[in-house]
Amino acid sequence: MVRPIVDAGTDESSWRAWPAPADWPVLALDDRVRAAPPLVLAPHPDDEVLGVGGLVAMLAGGVEIAVVTDGEASHPESTVHSRAALAAIRRAETVTACALLGVAPTAIDHLGHPDGRVDEGALVEALTGRLRPGRWCVTTWRGDGHPDHEAVGRAAATACRLTGATLVEFPVWTWHWARPDHPDVPWHRARRVDLTGAARSAKLTAIDAFRSQVLPLGPAPADAAILPPNVLARFARPYETVFLP
Repeated sequence: MVRPIVDAGTDESSWRAWPAPADWPVLALDDRVRAAPPLVLAPHPDDEVLGVGGLVAMLAGGVEIAVVTDGEASHPESTVHSRAALAAIRRAETVTACALLGVAPTAIDHLGHPDGRVDEGALVEALTGRLRPGRWCVTTWRGDGHPDHEAVGRAAATACRLTGATLVEFPVWTWHWARPDHPDVPWHRARRVDLTGAARSAKLTAIDAFRSQVLPLGPAPADAAILPPNVLARFARPYETVFLP
């Protein structure tokens, strides 16, 4: 269900005070996962780092990253950059950020779907050529609230069903519109990814590499930061959350 991402959203203090995550099972990172490098599928540049940057770092770069769009619509009325310029900036930021997590540029693929108009059918076709039984496809939750996040999640779910791959979903904007124990969120499927100190530090540094998103592009309201401090606080936790089937 697409939801408006408006106002300040649920404050991080509410999530930090919620006791439920302490009881979630810890995601197992066993030899089977390392033998078949997970495919991390990001709707936009930065989703892969916000959602599972710590997990990527703990897998020591043993993942492949596919970014579905270039995020060129993040500032549609920007007075500073054109959409083409933003696309180039965000691609470069992805390479820089992922390198900080141990991912080489050769392991990153930019799929080039239009930001805001993901072609689910074409994405399913592309994914079925990459996935195989047991391989993890790690992507945004189908109920995350953002239309691109949900479209990518649906395509990944279909491709996993067709290939026998394992769908691993992560929330991004859920932390904004939901609240602890929100009935629309599949908390019963939640797994906790406990981050090492090094992985958490690498994730925070990688997030900071997305300068076009964490800082204003310019003084105009249309150029405001997409990820202000209150939003970034949700991704500084010592753990990450994923949903298993």
